[in-house]
Amino acid sequence: MTRVRLAFVGVGDVAERDYLAEWHRVTGEAEIAVVCGRTPDRVRRIADAYGVPSWSTDYREVLTSEIDAVVNLTPIGAHYEITRAALEAGLHVYTEKPAAASSELARRLRDVAAGSQLVLVCAPSILLFPQVVRVRELLKSGGLGIIRSARAQAFAGVPPWPGYNSDPSPFFEAGAGPLVDMGVYPLHVLTGLLGPVSTVTATASRSMESFTVREGPFAGKVVPVETEDEWHLLATLGGCIASVEANFSTVGSAAPDCELRGDAGALAFSLFDVSAPILVLRPGADEWTEVPVPHEREGGPDHVLGIKHFVQCIRDGTAPIPNVDHAIHVLEVIEAARQAARLGQVVVLEGGSDPAFAPVPVGALP
Repeated sequence: MTRVRLAFVGVGDVAERDYLAEWHRVTGEAEIAVVCGRTPDRVRRIADAYGVPSWSTDYREVLTSEIDAVVNLTPIGAHYEITRAALEAGLHVYTEKPAAASSELARRLRDVAAGSQLVLVCAPSILLFPQVVRVRELLKSGGLGIIRSARAQAFAGVPPWPGYNSDPSPFFEAGAGPLVDMGVYPLHVLTGLLGPVSTVTATASRSMESFTVREGPFAGKVVPVETEDEWHLLATLGGCIASVEANFSTVGSAAPDCELRGDAGALAFSLFDVSAPILVLRPGADEWTEVPVPHEREGGPDHVLGIKHFVQCIRDGTAPIPNVDHAIHVLEVIEAARQAARLGQVVVLEGGSDPAFAPVPVGALP
């Protein structure tokens, strides 16, 4: 079977830590034909380490090479430009989150992809994570009753981030921040499991004006914090009220990343660690029990599941589960949260996308 030829555009920290580190699980189905990044030394090192035959510092050059698809792992502000250029070049695209800076731009990407019958997979691929698949199964069993309340959180830690060897500036630019970098994980999970958001209210704050990188190749760089780094959202999803926190301003929490509480039972689970068991409070029980989760990656987030799914969609014509309609809806929620925080109001989501992300049958998930 001919392997799908991929170009990795963006070979920074997330590419090395989460995608390339697990690439051995994809080699039978796809090959990295070219890698591209802004720093020649780093791109060349990545190419040598993973046996990639070609490398470049110009993504436009990459789009003319012998490839089938692009994996867009660039900083947030570059996602739309590179994804659109790749689609217009006739290439399938897997893009890191968010798909674009706004829901309107993401809709444009959807239209370009659909017009050329190209696959567009939009991270985060968290609905493919094994613990989320298992949670879906537990919800579908009906044993928890109706989910009335949900709580989720996603923290990235207080900068400067120890051990982070790329330039952190893009995460703190205006239009970026923890809401779009981290908040998308709980928002994708909650909407994927419980349905679309209908109302949002939010509050946000900024804890610092800037910070200085202390180690690595960017040591000494002063990074302006141009956006709020602490967000709290309150949203309604059908009959459920959900609270979501995302920040770059505090240390960790002893609480689980996500809790779903029904009128008969409840469950709690990690959004990011595929090896962590799910905690379940079954109907009539006084204590929580652990449900183990089979997993391929030893621990942490398993983003390479998104690449495996992307390749499957290209090969088989499978409709993407981390699809652009879902990404558009989450961007609409983020935009509504920003408006709510600015005006101090509850914002009703209406007249936007018709999200095609109704809970996917369990059997369709890997």
